[in-house]
Amino acid sequence: MSRLSLTGITQKDNIAIMKTNHYQLKDVAAFIKRRKIATLDELSSAIGNASPRTVFRKLKDLDYIRSYSGYGKYYTLPGIPHFDRRGLWSFKSACFSQFGDLTKTTQVLTDQSDAGYSAGELSDLLHVESKHVLRQLARAERLTRERIDGRYVYFSTHSKKAKSQRKMRQDQKAKPFATIIVENPELAADEAKAAVLLFISSLDEKQRRLYAGLESLKLGYGGDCYIATLFGMDPHTVARGRRELVRGESDAGQIRAPGGGRLSVKKNAPNNRNARRDHEI
Repeated sequence: MSRLSLTGITQKDNIAIMKTNHYQLKDVAAFIKRRKIATLDELSSAIGNASPRTVFRKLKDLDYIRSYSGYGKYYTLPGIPHFDRRGLWSFKSACFSQFGDLTKTTQVLTDQSDAGYSAGELSDLLHVESKHVLRQLARAERLTRERIDGRYVYFSTHSKKAKSQRKMRQDQKAKPFATIIVENPELAADEAKAAVLLFISSLDEKQRRLYAGLESLKLGYGGDCYIATLFGMDPHTVARGRRELVRGESDAGQIRAPGGGRLSVKKNAPNNRNARRDHEI
């Protein structure tokens, strides 16, 4: 029989515990690799209803990545996310960043942006509300902000970068009509706007959304909000049109989403008595 240790656990028991811990670690990794993302509750159930503290220890051993959306409740592992050029990746309703939590991601993306971000622009990019985080960063002097056209735009705290961002923002304001209509130096801005609005009014719902998305793509950063204001549309509608174009989801034969529009009304056939009466008359 193995000699008892000071804690009352034998050498054989220690070996069993080590094997169990290793087994649980493999279970956590395998579960996340199958699902791509998981919550603590899901992982707890997967390894025999272990406590959240135990699950979190396993995640730390696996060098986890935590979502910046959903209050950070989703976890994944290195090698699973396919981050885009901005360092972002989303799966189902969970959003992840190479830079960490929402605060750090907001600061890095704003610092790196070409023309800064308004709260609406950044929220559309991150798929989460960012107004509160931007305000906190501005109060902590980790970002600067400036009121432009009735809304706050956030810039880098590095003076040279911020100057470049402001210039890009001003350049964007100067070029929208050149991107919407074939350049014509004799065409006044008011005439250009009237022509665009007339054209927009002739399109159906989906065509307007896709056209607005196309013009937003031309403008780049800030395009969704600018085009929405110009066309009298919701910025989310413009963003949806832009995403549909990028993903190639433009089904020309369908205007509304499935299930949209008025419900069809089926007329009942007249009963036999009414039919005979009509025949006699």
